[in-house]
Amino acid sequence: MGEVDPSFVQAPEHRPKSSIIVAEGIPLIDLTQIKYQDQDTLLVSDPVAIQGLVQEIGSACKNWGFFQVINHGVPLDKRQRIQDAASKFFSMSLEEKLKVRRDELNVLGYFEAEHTKNVKDWKEIYDFNVQEPTFIPPSSDENSIQFQWDNRWPQNPPEFREACRDYAEEVEKLAYKLMEIIALSLGLAPNKFRDFFKHNTSNIRLNHYPACPYPHLALGLGRHKDTGVLTVLAQDDVGGLEVRRKSDGEWIRVKPIYNSFIINVGDMLQVWSNDAYESVEHRVMVNSEKDRFSIPFFLKPALYTDVKPLEELIDEKNPPKYKPINWGKFRATRLLSNFVKSNVENLQIYHFKLSQ
Repeated sequence: MGEVDPSFVQAPEHRPKSSIIVAEGIPLIDLTQIKYQDQDTLLVSDPVAIQGLVQEIGSACKNWGFFQVINHGVPLDKRQRIQDAASKFFSMSLEEKLKVRRDELNVLGYFEAEHTKNVKDWKEIYDFNVQEPTFIPPSSDENSIQFQWDNRWPQNPPEFREACRDYAEEVEKLAYKLMEIIALSLGLAPNKFRDFFKHNTSNIRLNHYPACPYPHLALGLGRHKDTGVLTVLAQDDVGGLEVRRKSDGEWIRVKPIYNSFIINVGDMLQVWSNDAYESVEHRVMVNSEKDRFSIPFFLKPALYTDVKPLEELIDEKNPPKYKPINWGKFRATRLLSNFVKSNVENLQIYHFKLSQ
């Protein structure tokens, strides 16, 4: 992970009063003031500080769609264990990794670099779902698209499965903590979003971007927006993530900061917020000399969830901008595009836009 940047490791009495730290690029926010007491309650050590934090996260969601957090509560050893396990897994032979390769039926597991339009995505990936088993509601629709959601765990390295599960438990807590703050920033009750994730389809992706001898011909990952609710990303000290700045459309490189997480708004949160918060384009640049590893956690609702602008956020002056999106059908249609090449544009949330 590299050495600790001393500018971000201050004694408590020397930390700035605001939890937001001025840094080049996306906002960097200190979560020291909040802790988890139980699954439903935020334990706030300073009521004034939490109000500032709510405003800062709300501002970051509105103006950037991205921010970084430090002092987040995820144990560093859990993060290091999954990083080590991922490195060992990707270093195995291709034959060994292909034993847990995803397919058209089971969308979880290992898969290799793919092509996005005319640009090669220079990477390999392993996906697993946080909930086991994933809840799949019965469907009476004969034309519905069915996928399996069973984790395909490799036999090696032997510590891989436990490391993944332990990390998933901790980063999921952080995601729920952030969703409570985001709810408050929208003027909602802190637990407003919780029921949407009772049978969630959240997943974690292990990304390996090998060093690329021809970086001008490839991207680690092409420009895109995340389809879920919220993404919590751990990246190593190699970096490479770039965010498209809303104010002017320029691409901004996100500086790696020791033991931080990068947070970004997903499409479903954009719909729930009725465009108050926007899912923003981002991409990954490859490195010509070093391998890069990253671990995004994608917070996603239950398959049966109908995502639509929340009633508390709409009125005559601010009518709903989207018709309901069934997450299961939306997700299945997007997944199908990974296996079936089509000339039709991939399903996007703007296809559900209501004319104003």
